[in-house]
Amino acid sequence: MADAARSLKGKTLFITGGSRGIGLAIAKKAAADGANVVIAAKTAEPHPRLPGTIFTAAKEIEAAGGKALPLQVDIRFEDQVEAAMAKAAETFGGIDILINNASAVHVSGTIDTPMKRYDLMNGINARGTFLCSQKAIPYLKKAANPHILNLSPPLDMSPKWFAPSLAYTMAKYGMSLCVLGMAAEFKKDGIAANALWPRTAIATAAIEFELGGKSMLKHCRTTDIVADSAHAILTRPSRTASGNFYIDDEVLAAEGKTDLSGYAVQPGQPLLLDFFLSSGPNGTMDGYLAFPLN
Repeated sequence: MADAARSLKGKTLFITGGSRGIGLAIAKKAAADGANVVIAAKTAEPHPRLPGTIFTAAKEIEAAGGKALPLQVDIRFEDQVEAAMAKAAETFGGIDILINNASAVHVSGTIDTPMKRYDLMNGINARGTFLCSQKAIPYLKKAANPHILNLSPPLDMSPKWFAPSLAYTMAKYGMSLCVLGMAAEFKKDGIAANALWPRTAIATAAIEFELGGKSMLKHCRTTDIVADSAHAILTRPSRTASGNFYIDDEVLAAEGKTDLSGYAVQPGQPLLLDFFLSSGPNGTMDGYLAFPLN
């Protein structure tokens, strides 16, 4: 249990795409404090390749010490998002935190990107983040320490990130632009809007099935590092911690934690820098591998 000053006990988190991976890790970390967690995701039936559904996630959240509300939601549809927000507030008395975690990925060049994939990525990543934030804000305005946290990268206009995968970069940067705009727009309301991005690739289904396969996993960190970083951000005062593009290891360093070896999937292996980042925390590539862009 976290100390009272840095705890999410009694807070209600609305997490998109939280049936597995980073979203579920953040949910379980909050649940350990005694938080209420709304899992808003599409997966109600088991996927043939991917683990987890909204219902298995809810069981894990409750086993970790929290209360869970599993809701089947496709965040591309306004009516579904509105209904889910209303149900969350009705069930738990409000919404304190929105985690825009849901994301679609397809790394390919312009010619090789089917428009169906373009529409999916931009519909979920950029539009979904905007939509969920829009519908959550009326509830967040009533919260004591309201936060919006987007799992999106720092904005870097270098062509190196756009040329290999323009559609994906546009979609992820769309999430980050929401941070830039909403932090300023809702500053007067005390609503924090921040982004969090991992320094290294994280061992998730996206890495295993979309971005390189199982051979990459040994060069990743676990989802726990993102969950611990998110917890640190979400327990900071919303009026003084907004508009930031946080990197997980920098967040933990500010909390006094610099030994991150325990987060490695396979200790001793060089770590793979995540997409959109060019160096380690010391500004060099020492101990890191560059993300394969091509």
